[in-house]
Amino acid sequence: MAVTDDPATGSGDEGRDATGDTDRPERHAATTVHPTVGPKNSLQHWLEARSFVRVCLNYVLIVLARIAPSLRLKSWLLRRIGVTVGEGVSWGLEATPDVFWPELITVEDHAIVGYDATLLCHEFLQEEYRTGEVVVGERAMIGAGAIVLPGVEIGAGAQVAANSLVTEDVPPETTVAGVPAEEI
Repeated sequence: MAVTDDPATGSGDEGRDATGDTDRPERHAATTVHPTVGPKNSLQHWLEARSFVRVCLNYVLIVLARIAPSLRLKSWLLRRIGVTVGEGVSWGLEATPDVFWPELITVEDHAIVGYDATLLCHEFLQEEYRTGEVVVGERAMIGAGAIVLPGVEIGAGAQVAANSLVTEDVPPETTVAGVPAEEI
């Protein structure tokens, strides 16, 4: 079974696992399943999923963006690899967007992505990998060290506490914290 470089035309059914089961957490409904064939885990198939050159270019620009002191330069670099970056977005030092599918990330106007926060648009599993958009709403804040998983939307004005793991959508104007993140 071939795996494509375009997450929108993946080989799996959107929101379904390899067995067709739809009884899964909410964010899984917002992800696309891409089955992989053979005895190896799905990460072993990454070269079939994405171009080596594209991933290397993404990585170099992400490393530069992570350490750049200029917020304008960070946003400019991340736009070059496909991240949708709104006006006045602030990226903390060491903040990391997804290296494989950065084009699935949208950070809306005046949002803050804190120090060492990670926005993931993919997850490699044993027999499949999943891709999903991550949207950070206008004026939302993601705390230092937080991780946002694929298929999650952080609503406008929402706040994610430091070191939280966001596994579900966060409604607008809501504060979440913890592992997994829950409303507080």
